[in-house]
Amino acid sequence: MTPAELSRTVLHAVRRAVDEGELSVTVPERAVVAPPGPGGRGDYATSIALQLARAAGRPPRDVAEVLRARLLDERRFADVVVTGPGFLNVSLHSTASADLVDEILRRGRRYGHTASGFSGSALEIHCRAEVRAVVVTDVVARLARSQGDVVRVSCTGRPVPEWKSVLGADITTPGSPVITPGPHVTHVIPDRSVTVHPVPAPADPVPLGRDAARWALLHPAAHDRPKIPGDHLVQRECNPLFRVRYAHARTRALLRNASDLGFHPEPGPVSAAEALTAVLGDHPRVLAATATQHTPDRLARHLIAVADAVMPLLPAVLPLGEEKPSAAHRARLALAEAAGTVLAGGLSLLGIDAPDHL
Repeated sequence: MTPAELSRTVLHAVRRAVDEGELSVTVPERAVVAPPGPGGRGDYATSIALQLARAAGRPPRDVAEVLRARLLDERRFADVVVTGPGFLNVSLHSTASADLVDEILRRGRRYGHTASGFSGSALEIHCRAEVRAVVVTDVVARLARSQGDVVRVSCTGRPVPEWKSVLGADITTPGSPVITPGPHVTHVIPDRSVTVHPVPAPADPVPLGRDAARWALLHPAAHDRPKIPGDHLVQRECNPLFRVRYAHARTRALLRNASDLGFHPEPGPVSAAEALTAVLGDHPRVLAATATQHTPDRLARHLIAVADAVMPLLPAVLPLGEEKPSAAHRARLALAEAAGTVLAGGLSLLGIDAPDHL
């Protein structure tokens, strides 16, 4: 179960409670679902009860208990508990990780992208001709399109040709046509506009090359001054871009090695992988939030979290010695492949290569 599916399930529980007269509230449009914070339990948590408490005229924990009973009725969860002032904490059945992995492998690098195509939202993005603003604009446009938006991009000034040829920052100039999602949409008037103006780069990043330069410009938050060193691709553990690309390359190597041993990934329950399944399940929400808030740095940090969560799993993927491949090995391999898929898809949105070999 993905966070989006869980959010719909939580809203269904609210709607049932309202229909049955236990809560008198307006059912919200969405329920925020995320990995539990400090003191939380299970796979996901939601603060929906705190959100509804004032309108319901009841303490948040009372609202949470009403919703807990209905979520348990769904029989889709191993457990639902109330913690703190009224957070609902959900534990998924062991098959949930298999369902998540299956969805990721089925969607591939488009996992987390909208499945419905054009959402009906048209976005106009404007930036000035400064290298960091242009690269960030390029990624903001990619993220918006991943969520079904039609995007028009304009730039004040003349971008340096190397920003496109070397850094891959492909933006349009004023007066360019709206980029359309398909043959049936020929013109869209933007209903939202945003101006991208991050703190400028202190030096020319072009000599770093595409991958290192883009990471240097995208990883810091927009209000932070980027550093333009030449070591973003240096193979050391303290280098976050290296960790992300190395984790992806390791998952690809495991797939090759497993094939040599005669077994292939097969989604199934994986023990002691809650942190990894949580960040993988959170990927669609991160993409949606990153696109809405125009914050590529949030996606970069998320990819670091995925890389750090998958690394402890990798030594247990392949059988050791004379050990024969088992269902557990196949399930771990599938989970590792899913993590690699998310890393590759996220890097692609950032315009950064995800090599199979490092």
